[in-house]
Amino acid sequence: MTTISRRKFVQTTLGLALAGPAVTNAFADVQAKRPLLAFSSLGAPKWDFDTILSYAAKNRYQGIELRGILDQMDLPLCPEFSTPEQIKVSVAKLKKHRVQVVGLGASARLHIADPKLRKENLDEAKRFIDLAQKINCPYVRVFPNNLPKNQDREETIQLIISGLKELGDYAKDKKVKVLLESHGEVIGKDLLKRIMQASEHPHVALIWDIFNMWSVTGESPTEVYDALKKYIVHVHVKDAVKENGKWRYVQVGKGEAPLKEAFSALQKGGYKGFYAFEWEKKWHPTIEEPEVVIPEFPKAMEALL
Repeated sequence: MTTISRRKFVQTTLGLALAGPAVTNAFADVQAKRPLLAFSSLGAPKWDFDTILSYAAKNRYQGIELRGILDQMDLPLCPEFSTPEQIKVSVAKLKKHRVQVVGLGASARLHIADPKLRKENLDEAKRFIDLAQKINCPYVRVFPNNLPKNQDREETIQLIISGLKELGDYAKDKKVKVLLESHGEVIGKDLLKRIMQASEHPHVALIWDIFNMWSVTGESPTEVYDALKKYIVHVHVKDAVKENGKWRYVQVGKGEAPLKEAFSALQKGGYKGFYAFEWEKKWHPTIEEPEVVIPEFPKAMEALL
C-alpha cells in the first residue's frame, strides 16, 4: 500500500467532507470495517516493551499479545508489571501509543492430574488473570494441553473442563475471559466442541489457532468454524510450507494454510475480534526476523481479507 503524507491525508479527508455526508460516511465505514490486528511478543523475543509498542503503533496494529518480554515468560514478574507504580507507567505507555494488550499468554496446562502440579498451573493462570484486570486486558490464554497415554482419556478431558470452570469463576468479577487455545493434542473440532459445551461459562471462550488445527487434523476451516463459532472470540494467524515432511513458518499468505477459507468463514459469521499474528521466533530462532515480518503482516492481511 502506498504511504501518504499527513498533509495529503488531511487534504483527502477535507475533500471528502466537502463532497458531502454520504461520501464522508462511506469513508468512515471503510475505516470501521478494517480488521483488528495484533501480534504476539513471541515473535520478537529480543524486543523490550517500548520497542514492541513502537512497532505496533508504526505498523497499524491496534493490539498486542504478550507472551513474555525479553527473557521473562512469567509476565507478572516482568519489571513493567512488577509493582503498582510500574503498571501505571506501562498503562500510560499503551494509551500514548493507542495500543491495547488484547491477551496475556499463560503457560498453564489444564490436563495435568498430579495435585501439586495442577495447583501450580491453575495458580499461574490466576496470577495472569489478576494482571489482566490491572492493565485492562480482556483475555488470558491457557492450554488444554495433552492427552497422556498413561492417564485415562476421559479423566483428562474432565480435568480440562473443571479447570476452565474454576478459572472462569475466578475471572468473573475481573472483566477478564479465560481462553482455551486449540493446542497440543486437543485440536480436533469435535473434542473442542465437547469441552467448550461442558465448560459453558460467560468468562470462558476459545482461541482458534487456524494453522495449529489444520496442520494436524486436516479439518476444513469452514467445518471447524461452523462447529466452534459460538465460542471463538480470538484468532491466531500463521502460515507455513511443508519441506521434507516438516513445517517451516513463512510470512502469512505465502504458505499452504487455508487462511482465505478460514477468514471467509469468520467474516460471513460476523466475527469482530482480533486477528493476532503469532510468529514463533522464540521457539524457532532461525525463522525470519521480526523487523521483517511484523511490518508485512498488515499488508498480507489486506490482500487476504
